[in-house]
Amino acid sequence: MKADINVLFISHGGGPMPLLGDPGHREMVDRLTELAGKLQKPSAILVISAHWEESVPTVTSGANPQLIYDYYGFPPEAYTIEYPCPGEPGLADQVCQVLDEHGIPARLDDQRGFDHGLFVPLKLMYPEADIPCVQLSLVDSLDADTHLAIGRALQALDYDNLLVIGSGFSFHNMRAFFWAQTPEIQARNQAFEDWLEATCADASLQETERAERLAHWERAPYARFCHPREEHLLPLHVSYGLANKPCDSYISANILGKTSGMIYWEAP
Repeated sequence: MKADINVLFISHGGGPMPLLGDPGHREMVDRLTELAGKLQKPSAILVISAHWEESVPTVTSGANPQLIYDYYGFPPEAYTIEYPCPGEPGLADQVCQVLDEHGIPARLDDQRGFDHGLFVPLKLMYPEADIPCVQLSLVDSLDADTHLAIGRALQALDYDNLLVIGSGFSFHNMRAFFWAQTPEIQARNQAFEDWLEATCADASLQETERAERLAHWERAPYARFCHPREEHLLPLHVSYGLANKPCDSYISANILGKTSGMIYWEAP
C-alpha cells in the first residue's frame, strides 16, 4: 500500500439497536469503543457497508451526505439519530479512479446518503462526527472474487492516515437470532467463527491460500447456516483484499447471543 491505511472488519449488530441501549449489544459497543481508543484518530474513513449493493462499485461523493434510516419497526428515537459527519469528495474521486485503473468500472453518487452500516458503528467509535467519511457499495453479484479484487485495487489508494472499515456481521442468519440458543446452533456458529479466525489470523498460511479460502468461503463449516445470503460477509473480502496479510488481532464479541468477530489489520 502506498499510504498509512489501517483496515478493520466489524460486526455492526442489528439495525440501530447498539445505539438504543440494547443489552444484547453491550459487548459490541465495548469492543468498538475500545478499538477506537487504541487507533490513531483517522484523517478520513472509507466504509464498505453490507447495506448497499449496486451493479458496479459505487462511491458516495457528496460533501454532506444525509442519513438513510434503512431499518423498520424500531422506536421513534431510532429515526432521529444524527451523525453529521462530512463527506470527502476527494477521497471518493480517488477510490473511483483506482478501481477504474484496475479494470473495475466504478461510479460516483453525489446524492446517496450514509446507511446504518456507517453511522451506527461510527457514532459509537467517533461520536464527535468530525471525521470525513465516504461509503463504498458492494457489487450485487455478491461474487467473492469480485470483492477480493476490489480490495486489492484499493491498495493503490494514496491517502495518509485512512481507516477502511468493512461493516458487516460475521454471523448473519436472521431467523436464528430469534431461535432458542441450543447447543447445536451454538456449535454451528462457533465452528464457522473458528474457521474465520483461522483463515484471517494464521500466519503460516500463504496469502494465495488465505485468499482461496475466502473465495470459497461456502466450504467452511456451516457457512450457509451462518450466512444464508453473503452480503454481511463480503465487506470482509474487501478488507482482506486491501490488507493482504494475516490480521493483527481477531476480537470476539457476543452480539444478540451469537459469537461474532472484529478483525483488525494494522498499517504496514
